[in-house]
Amino acid sequence: MQNLLDPAILFFVFGVIAGALKSDLEIPPPIAKFLSLYLLMAIGLKGGFALAQSGLGPSVMLSLTAALLMACIVPALGYRFLKAWVPPLDAAAIAASYGSVSAVTFVTAMQYLEAHAMSPGGHMAVALVVMESPAVIMAVLLANALRHRPAGTLAVSTPGGAGVATLGGPTAAAPMGKILHESFTNGAHLLLLGAMAVGFLSGEAGKELMAPFSSDLFKGMLAFFLLDMGLMVARNFGQVRGRSPVLLAYASIGPLVHAAMALGLSMLLQLPAADAALLMVLSASASYIVVPAVLRYAIPEANPSLYFGLSLGVTFPLNILFGIPLYTWAAARALG
Repeated sequence: MQNLLDPAILFFVFGVIAGALKSDLEIPPPIAKFLSLYLLMAIGLKGGFALAQSGLGPSVMLSLTAALLMACIVPALGYRFLKAWVPPLDAAAIAASYGSVSAVTFVTAMQYLEAHAMSPGGHMAVALVVMESPAVIMAVLLANALRHRPAGTLAVSTPGGAGVATLGGPTAAAPMGKILHESFTNGAHLLLLGAMAVGFLSGEAGKELMAPFSSDLFKGMLAFFLLDMGLMVARNFGQVRGRSPVLLAYASIGPLVHAAMALGLSMLLQLPAADAALLMVLSASASYIVVPAVLRYAIPEANPSLYFGLSLGVTFPLNILFGIPLYTWAAARALG
């Protein structure tokens, strides 16, 4: 309940309500983009300052190894489950979205942990980047293999998601070089890593100089951005109406399973509680910005309303409102 009374979360709820009421309230796209870039820059700086203070060590490598493992396990298991309920290319696209991560959920979780006197390592910002790409690469490789099945054996969604059809035979594979380039040179990733490098190199002196930018403004900017996200969630509710109960269950229960797996791995590796909480948040989140943009090009046969609608319309609000405090509580109880 305390999380729901946080001003930033209340602005998110307000945005959902305003969007549901068909209000003309909107955040202009250039401002929304600036807010997202600000949050990534601020969180990168904070991570760099923390990393400069703590230094690199075995615990850092353990956390990043755990992040990489989860980034591979989640999409692999997701595809095996989903392919029994939707066409295989749709299953690959949904699995990629859920195997990847949400930067906004990560930023919100960082703010929540700091408000509750839990300080995750600065390297967890690197974990965010590490977990973004493996699922996309796996999905593209899988899609390219599926496209080369014999004619008439590959089911795909029809336009609008009204049914399924079959491809007439092998089709051109998405060039892996272009996909890898888009995955690893994404502007948001580069800004996050660049800001972290700046924070790490400037250290304590840089932290004091940048405090008005990276700390004092952070809460207000996050609230403003979550207002925009609330509006976006409300306007995408329609994409999940009428979907299979299995898909809705995957979008709501799957993140809990992924978080539980991350907690088990964190306990096995004896990660700090704050790092474990963030690993759970990342594992439970789903990408609705970077990955859908790549998938529209890499797997055009997949239905965007499935992988975008489920991640943004179901998983994102559940994680923001209830998941983050739940994962934090579980990590604190298990490892605190």
